Amino acid sequence: MSAPKVVVYSTLMCPYCVRAKALLQAKGVEFEEIRVDLDRDRMVEMMQRSGRRTVPQIFIGDVHVGGYDDMAALDARGGLDPLLGLESTLEVPAYGHGPDASEDGPT
Repeated sequence: MSAPKVVVYSTLMCPYCVRAKALLQAKGVEFEEIRVDLDRDRMVEMMQRSGRRTVPQIFIGDVHVGGYDDMAALDARGGLDPLLGLESTLEVPAYGHGPDASEDGPT
């Protein structure tokens, strides 16, 4: 499965844009940044796609995630990585390695 295209509409002086891009970079995700402060047509495009006037606005594939707070909340619920096509990093203990595990495995 190929990774979906990620688009971040942003401006230069936007702390939430910086946070959104940092979260994506920390996950190793490539994204297209569209600076709406440099191109009014792209601002109009962003507003038409999102229904919002604030930045950042984040799209993963055809899904409008919302702003940084929306993306951070999605990540906290465990929903961001699957949307990005990233593999789960949850570790499941092997038999005999958990605090309540017996040598014979689960009962």
